[in-house]
Amino acid sequence: MTDTHVDPADEVVELCRELIRIDTSNYGSDEGPGERKAAEYVATLLDEVGIDSRLYESDAGRTSVVAQWGGSSSGTAAERGGLLLHGHLDVVPAAAEDWQVDPFSGEVQDGYVWGRGAVDMKDFDAMLLSVVRARQRAGRVPERPITLCFTADEEAGGHLGAQVLVEQHAEELEGCTEAVGEVGGFSATVRGRRVYLIEAAEKGMAWMRLTARGRAGHGSMINGENAVTSLASAAARIGAYDWPVRLTPAMRTLLASIGELAGTEATPENAEALVQEFGGAARMMGAVIRNTCNPTMLGAGYKVNVIPTEATAHVDGRFLPGFEDEFFATLAELVGDDISIDYVSNQPPWETPYDGDLVDAMTRSILAEDDEAIVAPYLMSGGTDAKHFRKLGMRSYGFAPLRLPADLDFTALFHGVDERVPVDALEFGARVFDRFLDDV
Repeated sequence: MTDTHVDPADEVVELCRELIRIDTSNYGSDEGPGERKAAEYVATLLDEVGIDSRLYESDAGRTSVVAQWGGSSSGTAAERGGLLLHGHLDVVPAAAEDWQVDPFSGEVQDGYVWGRGAVDMKDFDAMLLSVVRARQRAGRVPERPITLCFTADEEAGGHLGAQVLVEQHAEELEGCTEAVGEVGGFSATVRGRRVYLIEAAEKGMAWMRLTARGRAGHGSMINGENAVTSLASAAARIGAYDWPVRLTPAMRTLLASIGELAGTEATPENAEALVQEFGGAARMMGAVIRNTCNPTMLGAGYKVNVIPTEATAHVDGRFLPGFEDEFFATLAELVGDDISIDYVSNQPPWETPYDGDLVDAMTRSILAEDDEAIVAPYLMSGGTDAKHFRKLGMRSYGFAPLRLPADLDFTALFHGVDERVPVDALEFGARVFDRFLDDV
């Protein structure tokens, strides 16, 4: 017998805590525990309510979970195709000595759930699992076919997770025409109004290794072919370059909404000023109105009095949809002819039109819980698994709804120290996502 009174928010906090307690740190190498334990936990949660799932392990311990749920053999829901709901299980590492609490404790303190993954993105994994379990128990299964996917390796580019599913297990994703995952649906307060940001676009990602080669020699002698000097000069040029403002469709729409609140018309000339309206979130919003390129790692030499033959730098480049050519041409000029570029990961940007039934459903579900809200699209500065799933032709969005306090510097918590999410925001997100599934 089904229970029609199951609250989708009942267990979201506890599920989030349990997921955080499973250390799935991804170092981008062979180190780390992998996602296997978390994947098995998710599979158990689904099995408890009668949903079968499959585990796919691309490498030792690097495990993703996929399940099929809902679906009607006929009608409008079937005609629209399947919907993919996806989240990742891995997290970036955390140095416990830097935190106020154990980053893998899932502690509840001051109205927040604390721990690595609390906002990226075990919060959404918990919301999704809580809603699915509640609906399954209540017999409220969506008519539209739903694919549930919890992936490995997103924090290192998704090559051992989403990419493997797309390339080797595409049958699990067959028929999916739309996808919803991270990072969007969270609120930012601008001039007293909550603005919920739906991810409708994403910058491309170029993780690069620059290599300069020169002539080895004694550190006490003159050397005009010093690889360290060449490499350091190129890294400094890249880091100091001021990329011009470029507005994509999603950001034009968002800034138009912010311009209305500020009493001005949004233009490329005042885009940076409008971005500052987001307060702490401006660090992310400022990065999505231009290409960016930041040196992040340097390596050279083995002894202080030896000039090495080779020096390397790693660079994190992110480029806007429609401005790829400008990015790579500018990068080539900044690097110069004598330094080689190898790509650790090179993934394209994407942008989905901000329209259609799915966008309407996301908007309605937020307004039903927060009727004075503004809902608008934005372009995300980082990378998500959507880059891989879009290879199968899906329209993609980021929608992990959270109603956040105006004074919380939320974007600083992504990969940051003392990562945490408000308890009431988790419960809000579960209620919103439940409404969303009523409407998809």
